Amino acid sequence: MFIHIFGFRWRPEAADSQKNSAKDAILAFRGAIPGLIDVHVGENVSPRNQGFTFAGLMTFTDKAAADAYTIHPQHQALLDWLVPLIEPVELDFEA
Repeated sequence: MFIHIFGFRWRPEAADSQKNSAKDAILAFRGAIPGLIDVHVGENVSPRNQGFTFAGLMTFTDKAAADAYTIHPQHQALLDWLVPLIEPVELDFEA
């Protein structure tokens, strides 16, 4: 199993509607991305969030599936509009 964890610091210009759209788009990866076992996203409520107020966790069958997700057209379409709105952090590891 391969785990992908991410967090976003939203830039000031990010509207609430865009934040909601990001959550919906990420959840829509379920059943659409080969090798994606599950995905969870939500508000980061940790008092030590360092400004990363949005978080997610994805589980993949293996690293190859996670690598394929990176270049999947659905993921790339999300990144096209999302990247200008965030400062991301990512953590990946095999479990």
